[in-house]
Amino acid sequence: MANTNAPIPSSNMNWRDLVAHKQRECREKIPSEWILDEKLLAQVPRRLLEYDLPRRSGLLSETELDLTEKYTASQLLPKLASGQVSSLAVTTAFCKRTAIAQQVTSCLTETFFPQALERAQFLDEYLRREGQPLGPLHGLPISLKDSFCIQDTQATVGYVSFLKHVPAMSDSALVSMLLKLGAVLYVKTNIPQTMMTGDSDNNIFGRTLNPHNTSLTAGGSSGGEGALVAFRGSILGVGTDVAGSIRIPALCCGVYGFKPTVDRIPFGGQVSGVMKGMPGIKPSAGPLAHSIADLQLLMQNVIGDGNAWEFDCTAVGAPWKQYLHQNGQNGSLNIGVLAEDQHFPLHPPIKRALNLAIERLARAGHRIVRLENPSNEYLSVAYASRLAFQYFTYGPHEDHIGASGEPLVNSVAKFAAPMFSGPWPVEQGLEPFQTIQALHVARQLVSDEWRRVWIEQKLDVILAPGAQNTAVAYDTFGWPPYTVLWNLLDYPACIIPFGKASKELDPEEIKTGDEVQPDYHPDEVDGAPCAVQVVAPRFQDERCLWAAEIIDRAIQESR
Repeated sequence: MANTNAPIPSSNMNWRDLVAHKQRECREKIPSEWILDEKLLAQVPRRLLEYDLPRRSGLLSETELDLTEKYTASQLLPKLASGQVSSLAVTTAFCKRTAIAQQVTSCLTETFFPQALERAQFLDEYLRREGQPLGPLHGLPISLKDSFCIQDTQATVGYVSFLKHVPAMSDSALVSMLLKLGAVLYVKTNIPQTMMTGDSDNNIFGRTLNPHNTSLTAGGSSGGEGALVAFRGSILGVGTDVAGSIRIPALCCGVYGFKPTVDRIPFGGQVSGVMKGMPGIKPSAGPLAHSIADLQLLMQNVIGDGNAWEFDCTAVGAPWKQYLHQNGQNGSLNIGVLAEDQHFPLHPPIKRALNLAIERLARAGHRIVRLENPSNEYLSVAYASRLAFQYFTYGPHEDHIGASGEPLVNSVAKFAAPMFSGPWPVEQGLEPFQTIQALHVARQLVSDEWRRVWIEQKLDVILAPGAQNTAVAYDTFGWPPYTVLWNLLDYPACIIPFGKASKELDPEEIKTGDEVQPDYHPDEVDGAPCAVQVVAPRFQDERCLWAAEIIDRAIQESR
């Protein structure tokens, strides 16, 4: 859909020249009338959302501010389908707001605003001519993580060496589906170098900043999505998650995020930089949004009647079904609460938010089952973390960083590992096939023990922290134990923003003394969003979001 017509840089350019060439190309794609005044930029404080920069900028009309601020995707779609608002007006509003977001948070990689506006105009004309919308997502702007391929647009995923690659020759499977469903695609969002850290920072597009507080990380690896959705430059975005890469930005930026079971959303046709064909923990694609309803919106429309396999051979051909609880649609839930792991203690704001959520759920009539710290290591968060780490690090890896001569960014150079918490799950030095087999056996043992817990405790879902911390200072997020556990098990998991850190309520500073886990500095993270995580068994994505919606209603008393 995009047509950049940008020349590919010379293969003999050094890495700094390659970056300068790309950065210049990106700047020139933002219309000059959408560039913020330098005096205004100089006044922008760290707390961007409180400052309300889009309104102060004067770039958006009152109507455009309303379109970007007052609706969820689910609320906006009926207006688009009926013609009450035009896709051109909505797309223009989000393009403008996204351009502002980029100038203060560096949340974007690729932009294709002219093509998006052309697409929106086509959809408006289609609605007038046919008297019906093109599809269930008719006219809705949707943002995508940089790893998704859009024809004629690059997908560099933070590697300078990939700047020498030609633009994509075809669309990723999900991109094709979204276009068929009537969506408008307008931007791709920033990621970390390697896409394997909790800080979205790379040498091409810079560091994505958190709009709640620009001195804190926006999370990773879908950090650009988290920041853009929080800034409301997007009301529905798609990221990917192999260790927490949707959920970490969601919790850092105070938005909703959902990691589905692997292959429920088509994943094919993406760029990752990872060697293909190696058995391991697979990533999944999923939504970030402003409500559970919008997470469901993307899931049910993409999965639909189970035809996603027609676009991607790896996609599971199972339809999205309405989940009906055995006690009725409004029945009480049996909620297991994951125990705090001694190796990864919760920061005070996270512990307070989790306890308050439990208190409100119990008051609403739900049964709370506290899952005690297990004596069985296969149920341990720390053991699962070590096993996941061994999966991520075994076998050969392609050196995309050395290929250009670019340096490692700080969060990658730190190489946070959970191995302080115990031994390697699988003996080191085995033959490759023996290693693969042993990792598989260990993973199956973990999966079977969790299955037993679920059945014996008669759980509907598990409530857990999304991380032991809120958003923290740059390059300190470290290892993500409370998200990677569910990737190892391939369980669907949803982040619900809930509460904020408070230096008044949680004043005691805590220092861990390592780079695997961040310190707790009350002044530094004051006001940062907190969150809880809702988890369901594998392929129970419908149950996970159904229960998350019930839990969200029960704990958000202030709404």
